[in-house]
Amino acid sequence: MAADLSLHPGRYHVGITASREDVQACQRLRHQCFFHAPGVDADRFDGDWQHMMVRDAAGTLVCTLRLRISAATDIASGYAAQVYDLARLAGNGGVLMELGRFCVAPDRWDPAILRTAWGALTRLVDAHDVTCVFGCTSFQGTDPAPYAAVFATLARDYLAPPEIAPDRKTNQPIILSEVTARRAPQAPMPQLLRSYLAMGGWVSNHAVVDQSLQTLHVLTGLRIADVPPARAKVLRALR
Repeated sequence: MAADLSLHPGRYHVGITASREDVQACQRLRHQCFFHAPGVDADRFDGDWQHMMVRDAAGTLVCTLRLRISAATDIASGYAAQVYDLARLAGNGGVLMELGRFCVAPDRWDPAILRTAWGALTRLVDAHDVTCVFGCTSFQGTDPAPYAAVFATLARDYLAPPEIAPDRKTNQPIILSEVTARRAPQAPMPQLLRSYLAMGGWVSNHAVVDQSLQTLHVLTGLRIADVPPARAKVLRALR
Protein backbone atom coordinates (compact mmCIF):
# COMPACT_ATOMS: atom_id res chain seq x y z
CA MET A 1 0.00 0.00 0.00
CA ALA A 2 1.40 3.41 -0.98
CA ALA A 3 2.13 5.95 1.77
CA ASP A 4 -0.77 8.37 2.04
CA LEU A 5 -0.76 11.79 0.37
CA SER A 6 -4.48 11.61 -0.24
CA LEU A 7 -6.16 14.45 -2.13
CA HIS A 8 -9.75 14.62 -3.41
CA PRO A 9 -11.02 11.52 -1.57
CA GLY A 10 -13.45 9.61 -3.79
CA ARG A 11 -11.97 10.97 -7.01
CA TYR A 12 -8.19 10.55 -7.02
CA HIS A 13 -5.86 9.19 -4.37
CA VAL A 14 -2.18 10.13 -4.29
CA GLY A 15 0.49 8.10 -2.53
CA ILE A 16 4.20 7.33 -2.43
CA THR A 17 5.08 3.72 -3.24
CA ALA A 18 5.71 1.54 -0.22
CA SER A 19 6.46 -1.83 -1.84
CA ARG A 20 8.21 -3.45 -4.78
CA GLU A 21 4.80 -4.22 -6.26
CA ASP A 22 3.90 -0.52 -6.18
CA VAL A 23 7.11 0.41 -7.98
CA GLN A 24 6.55 -2.27 -10.61
CA ALA A 25 3.05 -0.92 -11.25
CA CYS A 26 4.60 2.50 -11.89
CA GLN A 27 7.21 1.00 -14.18
CA ARG A 28 4.52 -0.77 -16.19
CA LEU A 29 2.53 2.44 -16.64
CA ARG A 30 5.69 4.27 -17.67
CA HIS A 31 6.40 1.65 -20.33
CA GLN A 32 2.85 1.93 -21.64
CA CYS A 33 3.13 5.72 -21.84
CA PHE A 34 6.59 5.96 -23.41
CA PHE A 35 6.67 2.82 -25.57
CA HIS A 36 2.93 2.35 -26.23
CA ALA A 37 3.14 -1.34 -25.42
CA PRO A 38 3.06 -3.62 -22.37
CA GLY A 39 6.35 -3.95 -20.53
CA VAL A 40 8.46 -2.58 -17.69
CA ASP A 41 10.45 0.66 -17.91
CA ALA A 42 13.22 0.56 -15.29
CA ASP A 43 16.69 2.03 -14.86
CA ARG A 44 19.39 2.47 -12.24
CA PHE A 45 17.79 5.57 -10.75
CA ASP A 46 14.58 3.87 -9.67
CA GLY A 47 16.02 2.36 -6.50
CA ASP A 48 17.08 5.70 -5.02
CA TRP A 49 14.07 7.82 -5.96
CA GLN A 50 10.57 8.02 -4.52
CA HIS A 51 7.70 7.10 -6.82
CA MET A 52 4.34 8.89 -6.72
CA MET A 53 1.12 7.12 -7.69
CA VAL A 54 -2.20 8.74 -8.62
CA ARG A 55 -5.10 6.28 -8.61
CA ASP A 56 -8.74 6.80 -9.52
CA ALA A 57 -11.72 5.82 -7.37
CA ALA A 58 -11.60 2.29 -8.77
CA GLY A 59 -7.95 1.88 -7.76
CA THR A 60 -6.56 2.12 -11.31
CA LEU A 61 -3.15 3.76 -11.59
CA VAL A 62 -3.63 6.78 -13.88
CA CYS A 63 -0.46 8.81 -13.30
CA THR A 64 3.03 8.30 -11.93
CA LEU A 65 6.29 10.15 -11.51
CA ARG A 66 9.51 9.68 -9.61
CA LEU A 67 11.17 12.34 -7.50
CA ARG A 68 14.34 13.07 -5.61
CA ILE A 69 14.78 15.81 -3.02
CA SER A 70 18.39 16.84 -2.41
CA ALA A 71 20.71 19.70 -1.65
CA ALA A 72 21.82 21.67 -4.70
CA THR A 73 25.37 20.41 -4.12
CA ASP A 74 24.17 16.88 -4.94
CA ILE A 75 22.59 17.80 -8.29
CA ALA A 76 25.32 16.08 -10.33
CA SER A 77 24.20 12.63 -9.17
CA GLY A 78 20.68 13.06 -10.56
CA TYR A 79 19.19 11.94 -13.86
CA ALA A 80 19.14 15.26 -15.74
CA ALA A 81 22.78 16.01 -14.97
CA GLN A 82 23.79 13.15 -17.27
CA VAL A 83 22.98 15.29 -20.31
CA TYR A 84 22.71 18.87 -19.01
CA ASP A 85 25.35 20.99 -17.30
CA LEU A 86 23.50 22.22 -14.20
CA ALA A 87 26.37 24.08 -12.53
CA ARG A 88 24.51 27.41 -12.49
CA LEU A 89 21.42 25.88 -10.93
CA ALA A 90 23.57 24.16 -8.32
CA GLY A 91 25.37 27.42 -7.62
CA ASN A 92 22.12 29.02 -6.48
CA GLY A 93 21.99 26.62 -3.53
CA GLY A 94 18.86 25.60 -1.69
CA VAL A 95 16.89 22.37 -1.70
CA LEU A 96 15.98 20.96 -5.11
CA MET A 97 13.32 18.50 -6.22
CA GLU A 98 14.08 16.60 -9.43
CA LEU A 99 11.14 14.96 -11.17
CA GLY A 100 11.27 12.24 -13.79
CA ARG A 101 9.15 9.80 -15.80
CA PHE A 102 6.11 12.02 -15.14
CA CYS A 103 3.32 10.51 -17.22
CA VAL A 104 -0.45 10.06 -17.37
CA ALA A 105 -2.17 6.97 -18.77
CA PRO A 106 -2.76 7.61 -22.50
CA ASP A 107 -6.53 7.23 -22.26
CA ARG A 108 -6.93 9.28 -19.08
CA TRP A 109 -6.14 12.91 -19.86
CA ASP A 110 -8.45 14.41 -17.25
CA PRO A 111 -6.89 17.81 -16.32
CA ALA A 112 -7.74 17.06 -12.68
CA ILE A 113 -5.13 14.28 -12.69
CA LEU A 114 -2.25 16.71 -13.26
CA ARG A 115 -3.74 19.19 -10.81
CA THR A 116 -3.92 16.46 -8.20
CA ALA A 117 -0.30 15.42 -8.80
CA TRP A 118 0.91 19.01 -8.59
CA GLY A 119 -1.13 19.52 -5.42
CA ALA A 120 0.62 16.56 -3.80
CA LEU A 121 4.01 17.81 -4.97
CA THR A 122 3.20 21.19 -3.44
CA ARG A 123 2.80 19.50 -0.07
CA LEU A 124 6.28 17.98 -0.44
CA VAL A 125 7.74 21.30 -1.60
CA ASP A 126 6.37 23.01 1.50
CA ALA A 127 7.41 20.20 3.85
CA HIS A 128 11.03 20.22 2.63
CA ASP A 129 11.43 23.95 1.84
CA VAL A 130 12.21 23.15 -1.79
CA THR A 131 13.42 26.17 -3.75
CA CYS A 132 13.30 24.76 -7.29
CA VAL A 133 11.63 21.85 -9.08
CA PHE A 134 13.16 20.58 -12.33
CA GLY A 135 13.26 17.61 -14.66
CA CYS A 136 13.30 16.46 -18.28
CA THR A 137 10.06 17.00 -20.23
CA SER A 138 9.62 14.54 -23.09
CA PHE A 139 8.43 14.96 -26.68
CA GLN A 140 7.49 11.77 -28.52
CA GLY A 141 9.90 10.70 -31.23
CA THR A 142 13.42 11.86 -32.01
CA ASP A 143 12.68 14.13 -35.00
CA PRO A 144 12.50 17.77 -33.88
CA ALA A 145 10.70 18.98 -37.03
CA PRO A 146 7.14 18.32 -35.77
CA TYR A 147 7.92 20.53 -32.76
CA ALA A 148 9.40 23.47 -34.66
CA ALA A 149 6.51 25.79 -33.73
CA VAL A 150 6.56 24.70 -30.08
CA PHE A 151 10.34 25.06 -29.87
CA ALA A 152 10.15 28.53 -31.42
CA THR A 153 7.65 29.59 -28.75
CA LEU A 154 9.81 28.17 -25.99
CA ALA A 155 12.93 29.88 -27.34
CA ARG A 156 11.13 33.19 -27.62
CA ASP A 157 9.21 33.28 -24.35
CA TYR A 158 10.30 30.65 -21.85
CA LEU A 159 14.08 30.27 -21.66
CA ALA A 160 15.65 29.84 -18.24
CA PRO A 161 16.94 32.97 -16.50
CA PRO A 162 20.66 33.39 -17.33
CA GLU A 163 21.78 32.91 -13.72
CA ILE A 164 20.39 29.36 -13.58
CA ALA A 165 20.29 28.38 -17.27
CA PRO A 166 21.48 24.85 -18.11
CA ASP A 167 24.52 24.56 -20.38
CA ARG A 168 25.12 21.95 -23.06
CA LYS A 169 26.70 18.66 -22.09
CA THR A 170 25.87 16.49 -25.10
CA ASN A 171 27.80 16.69 -28.37
CA GLN A 172 24.64 16.96 -30.46
CA PRO A 173 22.20 19.36 -28.80
CA ILE A 174 19.12 20.48 -30.71
CA ILE A 175 19.03 24.26 -30.45
CA LEU A 176 15.37 25.22 -30.04
CA SER A 177 15.60 28.42 -32.07
CA GLU A 178 17.23 26.64 -35.02
CA VAL A 179 14.67 23.87 -35.61
CA THR A 180 12.77 24.14 -38.90
CA ALA A 181 9.48 22.44 -39.74
CA ARG A 182 10.54 20.98 -43.12
CA ARG A 183 6.82 20.80 -44.01
CA ALA A 184 6.25 18.31 -41.22
CA PRO A 185 2.82 18.37 -39.53
CA GLN A 186 3.16 20.30 -36.30
CA ALA A 187 2.57 18.58 -32.96
CA PRO A 188 1.12 20.34 -29.91
CA MET A 189 3.02 21.24 -26.77
CA PRO A 190 2.92 18.38 -24.22
CA GLN A 191 0.34 18.98 -21.52
CA LEU A 192 2.88 18.43 -18.76
CA LEU A 193 5.07 21.19 -20.17
CA ARG A 194 2.07 23.51 -20.38
CA SER A 195 1.46 22.94 -16.68
CA TYR A 196 5.07 23.86 -15.82
CA LEU A 197 4.91 27.03 -17.90
CA ALA A 198 1.54 28.08 -16.45
CA MET A 199 3.19 28.14 -13.03
CA GLY A 200 6.10 30.31 -14.18
CA GLY A 201 8.40 27.56 -15.42
CA TRP A 202 11.30 27.76 -17.86
CA VAL A 203 13.22 25.49 -20.26
CA SER A 204 16.76 24.96 -21.51
CA ASN A 205 17.66 26.57 -24.85
CA HIS A 206 18.27 23.14 -26.36
CA ALA A 207 16.72 19.69 -26.51
CA VAL A 208 18.46 16.34 -26.19
CA VAL A 209 17.70 13.00 -27.85
CA ASP A 210 16.96 10.23 -25.35
CA GLN A 211 17.85 7.06 -27.22
CA SER A 212 16.57 4.73 -24.49
CA LEU A 213 13.04 6.19 -24.60
CA GLN A 214 13.19 7.28 -28.26
CA THR A 215 12.09 10.77 -27.29
CA LEU A 216 13.38 14.32 -27.26
CA HIS A 217 13.45 16.24 -24.01
CA VAL A 218 14.13 19.70 -22.70
CA LEU A 219 15.31 20.51 -19.21
CA THR A 220 12.34 22.16 -17.52
CA GLY A 221 12.42 24.02 -14.22
CA LEU A 222 10.29 26.02 -11.84
CA ARG A 223 11.59 28.27 -9.09
CA ILE A 224 9.07 28.14 -6.27
CA ALA A 225 9.39 31.89 -5.71
CA ASP A 226 8.23 32.46 -9.31
CA VAL A 227 4.90 30.63 -8.93
CA PRO A 228 2.10 33.23 -9.19
CA PRO A 229 0.48 33.69 -5.75
CA ALA A 230 -2.99 32.86 -7.09
CA ARG A 231 -1.74 29.58 -8.58
CA ALA A 232 0.12 28.69 -5.38
CA LYS A 233 -3.03 29.31 -3.38
CA VAL A 234 -5.05 26.97 -5.61
CA LEU A 235 -2.42 24.20 -5.33
CA ARG A 236 -2.23 24.51 -1.57
CA ALA A 237 -6.02 24.29 -1.38
CA LEU A 238 -5.90 20.78 -2.91
CA ARG A 239 -5.61 19.05 0.47
